[in-house]
Amino acid sequence: MNDGQAVCPYCHTPMKKWRTPPFSTWSAEYLYVCFNDECPYFVRGWHHMQATYAQEMSYRYYLDPTRGVGGPLPVASKQALRGDIIE
Repeated sequence: MNDGQAVCPYCHTPMKKWRTPPFSTWSAEYLYVCFNDECPYFVRGWHHMQATYAQEMSYRYYLDPTRGVGGPLPVASKQALRGDIIE
């Protein structure tokens, strides 16, 4: 993270705070998520999920600020999860 702002390691775009769902197993109130639709991680994900799991979905890169770990956050569309962005 850079001055409290996380940056996606795949596209170097500032990530947005995303509110984790209530009653989820996430350890944090929010995650940092890359919502750049041009991010190579997100773009590649569509092909990977179709070829590997026969699923029409992708994933966005997330970072859990409490644990310092990141990874894929599954999404079914470009608009998925956007309603819980914390501005």
